[in-house]
This record gives sequence, C-alpha cells and structure tokens, in this order.
Amino acid sequence: MTYDAIIVGGSFAGLSAALYLVRARRSVLVLDTGKPRNRFAAASHGFFAQDGSAPLVMLETMREQVKAYPGASFMDAKAVDATRTGNTFHVALENGDVVSGTKLLLAYGITDILPERPGLPERWGKSVIHCPYCHGYEFSGQRLGVLNLSEASIHQASLIAEWGPTTFFLDGGTIDPDAMTILRKRGVGIEPGTVAGLVGEGAGLTAVSLENAPERPIDALFIAPANRPNSDLAERLGCAVEAGMLGPIITVDDMKATTVPGAHAAGDITRSGHTVTFACADGVMAALAIHRSLAFGD
Repeated sequence: MTYDAIIVGGSFAGLSAALYLVRARRSVLVLDTGKPRNRFAAASHGFFAQDGSAPLVMLETMREQVKAYPGASFMDAKAVDATRTGNTFHVALENGDVVSGTKLLLAYGITDILPERPGLPERWGKSVIHCPYCHGYEFSGQRLGVLNLSEASIHQASLIAEWGPTTFFLDGGTIDPDAMTILRKRGVGIEPGTVAGLVGEGAGLTAVSLENAPERPIDALFIAPANRPNSDLAERLGCAVEAGMLGPIITVDDMKATTVPGAHAAGDITRSGHTVTFACADGVMAALAIHRSLAFGD
C-alpha cells in the first residue's frame, strides 16, 4: 500500500498534522517510537485548554482521537532511512520493513544534550528546566538560577529575572563586560565558582554545590542545552539544514516544505523556539500544504 502521507514522529506536530489529513479523508501512516521530548515533565503549560495537563496523557488522547478516523494507521517503529523514487517516498524501518507514501512529513523532534553534572539528569523537566514560559510560573518568586552553557545562557538569565531573584552560575567561565552590565541591570547575581552538582530531595532542588565554595541555595535551575535531531532522515533525503542557536534546524518555507519536493518538516526540528503550541501549529500548516498538494498537484 502507498499511503497519501507518511509522518515520521507521533508527538504534537506529527499528530496535529495527522488529524487534519485524516479529516481530509487521506490515508496517513504515523511512525512513532513513543519518546516525546517533554516526557520528563509532569505537566505542560501554556497550551490552550490544556494548561497543567500531563504531556503523555495529552498525546495519548490525541492519538486515540486520530485513530478514530478510518484513514489513520500507526506503527510503533523507528524509521532509519528514506528515499524518493519518482513521486513516491520509501521509508525503511529498523525491523527491515519498508513503507511507501506520496508525501512525507518529518516530525521526529529533538533530544536535549544535558550537561554532565551530578544530580542534574534526574531533575530534568522538574526542578531543572529550560523554558520559563512553560514552567517558570510554578517557581515564581523563588530562588532561581541559570547555568552558563553558551551565549544563549546570558539572554536566558536576563529573562528569567522576570520570574524571581536570579543567580547566574558562570561555572568557571567568563563573560564580557557588556553582558555583565546587562545582567546587573536586570538584578541578576553572578556566581563565578565551578558547579560540582545539584543537591535536593527526590526531584526537588535545594542548592547548587560548588567546588571550593559554600553551597548556593536554589529552588530551580534553568539551562539552555544544545540539542540534536532524533533522526538523520533529512540529511539522507538531501534536505537543506542550517545551524540554529542550540542545534541544527531543517530549512522550511512558510508552508513547512523542505528543499526536497514532496517532503515537509514540522515542530522542534524546524525552529529555535519550542512550545507545544508552536509544534501543533507547524503540524497543521504542514498538513494543509500536503493536502492541497495532493488535491491540486505540486
């Protein structure tokens, strides 16, 4: 069978696209490995009518709603290669199977590359967070910190100060005088010491441990980690990819089309700003473009 569209990735962007396409009476295959980026968070915030909902519950509800349409098919499988022959895409799966579709949507998301600090990974998405718009309100007025990982961390620290008293942990690094001036104008404290690890009970955070210095009490630590795509399908297909602030980004136009005809991309792999709302909107835009291309031709 040749599907009208194959969607690689069953998180918010992929499922939003799938819903619109099956409602347009098209056959859609969603390939998913069941590991969405925000699975570490207990709650998602800022998405209309779902503020505070658990991400995995939201995705399961979306998946069941898409499954209710006869045009929807799902495979819990990892795509490892993709080629285009004429007007058909062929996607090879890890189990050796190959599936085919007229259109292809890449929505496989990204993985955050966390800094190696004792106590950090187990608190990721809970008291170690990256997006103040997603999680900052829950720590309003508490002791906040930002770990110096890149130039993006300076901007992050100046922004985080909107939510509470903030300390910028240089982690043994340095910043230029202009950046120092910006942070001080925003009321951000500077801690020059090297971070040895995080201290707290369970997923909670009470302090940052420093080398050769007393612990600094803290309730939440913001980081802006680098990221990597969850797949190399874009590169295998020959899609243009550009350098983003924290990781590579697939080049797309306003309709989420890549530089390879018939292939679209949506979600975190196409932008530097990452929210559930953005991902869903990207998926919808890609679905509209795919459907109109199927209906009227390229």
